[in-house]
Amino acid sequence: MPAEATPPNSRAAPVDTDLDDAAAETEPEGISRPIVAGIVTALVGFTSSFAVVLAGLRAVGATDGQAASGLLALTVTFSIGVLLISWRTKLPVTLAWSTPGAALLVSTGAVDGGWPAAVGAFLAVGVLIILTGLIPALGSLLGRIPVALAQAMLAGVLLSLCLAPFRALGSTPLLVAPVLLSWLLMMKLASRWAVPVALGVALLVIGTYLVLTGTSVPTGSLVPHLQWTTPAFSWQAMAGIAVPLFIVTMASQNVPGVAVLKSFGFTTPWRASMLVTGVGTVAGAGFGGHAINLAALSAALAAGDEAGQNRHRRWIAAFSSGWAYLVLAAASAALVTVVAAAPSGLVEAVAGLALLSTLAAAISAALEQPQERIGAAITFLVAASGLSFGGIGAAFWALLAGLVVRWLLVPRIPREPEPS
Repeated sequence: MPAEATPPNSRAAPVDTDLDDAAAETEPEGISRPIVAGIVTALVGFTSSFAVVLAGLRAVGATDGQAASGLLALTVTFSIGVLLISWRTKLPVTLAWSTPGAALLVSTGAVDGGWPAAVGAFLAVGVLIILTGLIPALGSLLGRIPVALAQAMLAGVLLSLCLAPFRALGSTPLLVAPVLLSWLLMMKLASRWAVPVALGVALLVIGTYLVLTGTSVPTGSLVPHLQWTTPAFSWQAMAGIAVPLFIVTMASQNVPGVAVLKSFGFTTPWRASMLVTGVGTVAGAGFGGHAINLAALSAALAAGDEAGQNRHRRWIAAFSSGWAYLVLAAASAALVTVVAAAPSGLVEAVAGLALLSTLAAAISAALEQPQERIGAAITFLVAASGLSFGGIGAAFWALLAGLVVRWLLVPRIPREPEPS
């Protein structure tokens, strides 16, 4: 894959990228609009999915302190990455943590070697991302994984987390119902704010719960700090976490991120993005960060019309989001402390709501091609089953099973003989 080319499996339609330079230069708007768009990008991106990240890190063995460190490391590394790329390229490139990757960690659970082995897998993911930027052949190999199977694996690992709001509704209806109702109302009025508002309601419910139960929050844990974990390496963690996490991050974040930017007429600096996110993932791994990548859904907020009609200035929105994310990083420890004191199931419910649209999109993509549906269905079911064999989680076996079924059932078109 060429350094600046659209990565494999990207289906973005060609876009007319010609800019009206004269209009852009004479446009009266200042830089306030892209700055506001950048702040909104950070608020929506952070509040919509930080609960998923915490759930994923805890699932693979992180303590509350290690999960807080991971959240801080992720936010700081991709914030710095956004500042570097947007300033250098003058393009509205935004980065984020791997939300689908965090959901994958929830479904995977603890591996042999515990938290240090998970950290070792995070480090391996960063190396793989760097190699993807340096070696075009690796990107081409990744592109040979069928889209249907990659999306079916993602849908399978998301299913259990997306069921959480409705399971929690049965066990603690008085606590969860306000969160669900606020989310549904905002989906009707302003869908992009649905999860942030639901999170706000959840925090209000948590605060009320803490007051009524007389639970105190330790003030010392409100200060953000990094906590180092020496990575350990095991083949179970490499197969069960590193490989699926790399595939999910590439297929569900980096490729869509390129497509979103292309839809607004911008070409993603592919090699630079992979190198920055790969190095950032490596740098944050020892502190608990699982993976950073190109932003997908929130990328539209910085690259679209909301960042101003002057497309030459939209990079300012991305640059502003980097600074806003750094401010939010300072609140990461406090958020983890509050989440740790929350009633069981409440934060997981917010995380599940945050992933509903991703689940719907993954299912749709997995079942789009009729000839791929059986293999995709097998992949989905194995991933959703929580199967663990040989210390390796369901995501790996799901992809392997899907590839085998596809090899058996999907007819292969014989190659045309090359002319002599």
